[in-house]
Amino acid sequence: MSDWVRSLRLWFAPGRIRDEGETPDYRFSLANERTFLAWIRTALALIAGGFAVDQFLPDLRWGVRVGLSLALIGAGVLCAFRAVNHWVRCERAIRRGEDLPVSRFPSVLALVVAAVSVTMVVVVAWGRG
Repeated sequence: MSDWVRSLRLWFAPGRIRDEGETPDYRFSLANERTFLAWIRTALALIAGGFAVDQFLPDLRWGVRVGLSLALIGAGVLCAFRAVNHWVRCERAIRRGEDLPVSRFPSVLALVVAAVSVTMVVVVAWGRG
């Protein structure tokens, strides 16, 4: 079974993570959980921001408003999925005594948020699209 499929299965059966390696110092698992919760808060903020753009900027042209909203909501959805995936990958690495996995996702998320922000600055500066 591929590592990705095995990781995906752990999303829905996190108790199986105990089959991986040795039990770590609980502080590491709790730190991993706090990181997961930070990603979830970020996802919720992005989704809320997407809804706020849609609901509170009705003067924007429909395409601009919906595009910005969907970009933020989509980033939030990806962030939520990434949170659980990152938690599983890190927990497995901690239990196995391996290096923590690296990811490009924070960079991609930052670029998406920056692009939406720049677009919003342009729209506001040029009079609400």
